[in-house]
Amino acid sequence: MNHSDETLLDDADETVRVRLVVNGRKVACEVAPRETLVDCLRNSLELTGTHAGCEMGACGACLVQLDGRAVHSCLMFAVQADGAAINTIEGLSDSGLIADLQAEFHRRNALQCGFCTPGMLINAHELLSQVAQPSRDEIRDALSGNYCRCTGYEAIVDAIDAVAKARSAGGGAT
Repeated sequence: MNHSDETLLDDADETVRVRLVVNGRKVACEVAPRETLVDCLRNSLELTGTHAGCEMGACGACLVQLDGRAVHSCLMFAVQADGAAINTIEGLSDSGLIADLQAEFHRRNALQCGFCTPGMLINAHELLSQVAQPSRDEIRDALSGNYCRCTGYEAIVDAIDAVAKARSAGGGAT
């Protein structure tokens, strides 16, 4: 083994300190430079509501909010999120921000196995934060990056539509 091979092996074991604000709490993690944000959240911070699905950004199971925008955490390295504010499904749930969405998903049976549900809720929350009363087509478009094998989507669209209407009317979900 020559000197440059030894340097490569040493670099492979190197970690980087990443500082984040996750669900309102300042945290620091030691990560490998190529560790994804989803793996950091799940493995280092034990926030397992963020799922690693396709690991290609196609299914939406890994969605989190990064500085207020939904991002695929499987497509980001944790080091890219250094200094960012991240909200996971746990943070949105604990804060009560999506309580009406969660209740309506439950009421309308808009979830079955639940694997895609965190990503669906994050996308629904982002949509309703931007558009008070989206059309059903706008809801479908917003969910186009979320893949679900169980529900057939109609109950999910119905739940989001009901919450949008209830919020616009000033009440809870119907």
